[in-house]
Amino acid sequence: MDRETIIQRTANYIKQEFSDDSSGHDWWHIYRVWKNALTICEHEKADSFIVQLAALLHDLDDWKFNPSGDETPLRARAWLDSYRVDSSIADSVCEIIKHISYKGAGVENKMNTLEGFIVQDADRLDAIGAIGIGRAFAYGGYKNRMMYDPDSPPRMHATFEEYKNSKSATINHFYEKLLLLKGMMNTPTAKRIAEQRHNVMEDFLSQFMLEWEGVDIK
Repeated sequence: MDRETIIQRTANYIKQEFSDDSSGHDWWHIYRVWKNALTICEHEKADSFIVQLAALLHDLDDWKFNPSGDETPLRARAWLDSYRVDSSIADSVCEIIKHISYKGAGVENKMNTLEGFIVQDADRLDAIGAIGIGRAFAYGGYKNRMMYDPDSPPRMHATFEEYKNSKSATINHFYEKLLLLKGMMNTPTAKRIAEQRHNVMEDFLSQFMLEWEGVDIK
């Protein structure tokens, strides 16, 4: 089977799997990651087939939706094997999926390939800016978290376990992750895109804090 057909069937499969998601990890998130990854790939000259497969499959085995917290990309591997994708390509895609997620401010990024850097950047770009703000509150609502709690300050998680078990308010998530992502982009292309999106979040947080105490009319 040709590569274009595999990509299109993978996209159709993922669209069906994530059509009802309300956590901010829906099909349209994956679609944007796919398109962002393709754009970055064109500039960075990486393997487009690996990049596209990893972008499309990156949330299929996400620890956030796995009760055991396991990150092993079993479903992604099964899908690739069902289309007889070359084992070296499948290995590369699964390695990207395994290391793509943010695991805490103090946790080392173990991604080590250009294709992995590109997909990770594309995923992180969708976590910041106007879309990122919307997704942060969608996920907070999905997890029944407070919007903001002034008595509970942000924490810079030193381990994946700390980050995974955190139940802090959504506004804290900006300081614990989202505002840090600009400095964690891997590729020059993503670094340029992240600048403006980072500024959007800073402006939002400034306005949020101004409104938190209520209207002050002078």
